[in-house]
Amino acid sequence: MSVAIVHDWLNQVGGAENVLEALTQFWPRPPIYTSIYWSALARQRPAFATWDIHTSFMQRLPGVFTHHQTYLPLYPLAFEQFDLSRYELVVSNKSGFCHGVITGPETLHLCYCLTPTRFIWNFDSYAQREGGLSRLANLALRPMLSYFRLWDRLAADRVDHFIAISRAVQRRLEKYYGRASTIIYPPVDTERFVPSGRPPGDYYLAGGRLIPYKRVDLAVRAFTQLGLPLLVYGEGRDLDSLRAIAGPNVTFLGRVSWARLVELFQNCRAFIFPGLEDFGIAPLEAQACGRPVIAFAGGGSFDTVVDGETGILFSEPRVESLQAAVRRFESLTLDPDQIRRHAERFSAARFRRDMETIIAQKLDAHRAALRQATRPLRDAAP
Repeated sequence: MSVAIVHDWLNQVGGAENVLEALTQFWPRPPIYTSIYWSALARQRPAFATWDIHTSFMQRLPGVFTHHQTYLPLYPLAFEQFDLSRYELVVSNKSGFCHGVITGPETLHLCYCLTPTRFIWNFDSYAQREGGLSRLANLALRPMLSYFRLWDRLAADRVDHFIAISRAVQRRLEKYYGRASTIIYPPVDTERFVPSGRPPGDYYLAGGRLIPYKRVDLAVRAFTQLGLPLLVYGEGRDLDSLRAIAGPNVTFLGRVSWARLVELFQNCRAFIFPGLEDFGIAPLEAQACGRPVIAFAGGGSFDTVVDGETGILFSEPRVESLQAAVRRFESLTLDPDQIRRHAERFSAARFRRDMETIIAQKLDAHRAALRQATRPLRDAAP
């Protein structure tokens, strides 16, 4: 079977790239089609250097690796120009425009949807999520939204079947594209993130990419006022502003190794997850270590955190709401073994099994439909 994987852009490392790396392991060195690839990423993920990566004309644009959003209007054209006619199966790993690739009638196109394109369908939220757009960018992009929504809606019709990463994303697929989907949760490395068997320490933990939509500022403000110890790991453009509002009980660790991150999860009282995410891997990494999560009740947290059993959900993105959740957590005793069992439902082995099952099912149905379409021609032949 000939297979190609399509990915929006490869200039950063995050949850989408974790999924991509998992998908590449299903087949021997599948070709990856993407708009741009920043080879410097191979220093963070050596596996990237071994991939068969095909880029678009956007690869040659100035500054595209560090300012890829500047070129948003070009992505539909970039993906439509790929020739994927020789592949029997195309799997797109989409949060942007890559589901818009054009495939032939004999190709099965499955889309693993991280989210319908946020820039198109919820522009104001997107601008806020990215830390605000310049006035010039706002003026330039808003008149184009109607065109992009039309293109995106038609591009969704090119997909044979959608796979959603959470119930929130499933609802968006129904609303924006009018498409049903199957939910398969992204993989969590439950072999790396394991319980230590020791009692937890006295600190709470937050972190990841320190950028506006992650709302780490809520955690820093809440814990500064509570006076409880909070460790914050990671880097990002919010780091200086977070330091400015932090009290002496908040410690910033910067970028940490995988081994150190496992230790931080294993020994924390709870992991604080105050942002609105489509899914959210970090809360499950904490739970895989047997540690509870205090998370904002929205998006993927409804799928990943069981309120009162594996953590606490707080209803409003406000400091007071998070503080109330921490106080409630301190009054409870949660079972680390039960928390670990919950996280195991999201393991990489489960992801592979579920993906292989749906790929096999959809391929069998696709091949049967092709045989049926050609049978009358064969029967009529002399």
